[in-house]
Amino acid sequence: MLQNLKNFGNTEEMMHLAVEASPNGIVMTNRDGEIVMVNAATERLFGYSRQELIGGALEMLVPERFRKHHPEYRKSYISESKSRPMGHGRDLFGLHKSGKEFPVEVGLNPVETEHGIFVLAAIVDTSDRKHAEEMIHLAVEASPNGMVMTDHMGKIMLVNSTTETLFGYKRAELIGRPIEVLIPSSHREHHPELRNSFLKNPSARAMGHGRDLYGLHKDGKEFPVEIGLNPIKTPTGTMVLASIIDITERKSQEEQLKAALREKDLLLSEIHHRVKNNLQIIDSLLGMQSDILYNSTAVSVLKESQNRVKSMAMIHQILYESLDFSRVDFSSVLQSLVDNLSVSYALDSSRIQINIDTDPVFLSIDTSIPLGLILNELCSNAIKYAFPDNRSGSIDVSIKYLHQDSLQVLVCDDGVGIPEDFDIENTISLGIQLVQLLSEQISAELIIQRSNPTSFMLVIPTASDCNAVATK
Repeated sequence: MLQNLKNFGNTEEMMHLAVEASPNGIVMTNRDGEIVMVNAATERLFGYSRQELIGGALEMLVPERFRKHHPEYRKSYISESKSRPMGHGRDLFGLHKSGKEFPVEVGLNPVETEHGIFVLAAIVDTSDRKHAEEMIHLAVEASPNGMVMTDHMGKIMLVNSTTETLFGYKRAELIGRPIEVLIPSSHREHHPELRNSFLKNPSARAMGHGRDLYGLHKDGKEFPVEIGLNPIKTPTGTMVLASIIDITERKSQEEQLKAALREKDLLLSEIHHRVKNNLQIIDSLLGMQSDILYNSTAVSVLKESQNRVKSMAMIHQILYESLDFSRVDFSSVLQSLVDNLSVSYALDSSRIQINIDTDPVFLSIDTSIPLGLILNELCSNAIKYAFPDNRSGSIDVSIKYLHQDSLQVLVCDDGVGIPEDFDIENTISLGIQLVQLLSEQISAELIIQRSNPTSFMLVIPTASDCNAVATK
């Protein structure tokens, strides 16, 4: 290498240029601490000219509070003579000509010459870094969350004042102790294993996802917490910074909310139960009225009204028995509705067969009641009019999702069909009028086919108001 340097000129000159161009302060002293060489960066760092420094004692660059012991440290280093950082584990400061101190890092290197051992010191001004560290420290200290930093063994290295408040310990009581001191005894056994698992794949994340976490106060009281973990790479290994929030108040509010929701559910359940009971009373009154009538037309009208009332009562009954009052299991409603009509019209299942095919469908009560009435009318009409003179056939009822945002309801039969001279749009039939009006109420498109087969199809939008949920 020396030969290569000679190719570029005088080696001593090259070394001088390298030292002079260094961005760090370079100071060389003899074994007595007398400064024999400095570079331009040293002049800028300390505010002295080169002439003022050469021949002076190194202690002129050391704050007065450290000068007393500095000669002793210098002699100790001369005796060991090896490259190393100065003052490991201690904060070091330089002294500017103006009297102002500034933080530094110092690397020491012994240089053996024919005149004895010299010490070459490389000096770095760490003011900016120290300022950044101080800002970070202030941010951690001012955090409203408890901040705890541990090493890879779980030993506590740093805590802030919020942590002292949360857990009831003084800072000095926590530094150096295992993190398990802040964890309830019921969770301590598995904590080292969980910590090692985190360190194998460190990433910023919430701790204990899906589990209830608790901290342990100095007085032995447990309290609920949320913890965020952040790995921090350092020269000594990975540290873990934990952000801890006491969620006692939030848990209390959640319990109050749950209690309020339970009371609301109980109230809704009671409302649906009473509505269902009232509808059943109306149903009974209509039945009693029809029993004393001899006019077959009047009896038929009352029976149709009974079936309409029953279709609404069924929905309230299903909601009353459900754990979710926001949605109606309409598959169950349809089956109950068809069963009721079969009994009401004394349907001969050997002659007329009703087939049901439906996706699992859950609808809001605002959609369920109108749709229940529509299906009641369509199925009733098919049973009464599609198969005259003891004709046989089938009625198919299906509810299917066309898309995620639309539902198709289809009632069709292979009966005699709707006569061509029957004016569907201007009919005086209450049933057809109800189907048309209720279809508009739920924003459904109604498509009617008169025969081969006779069908009533409704396409109901579901995405806009989130009234339906399909389980597929």
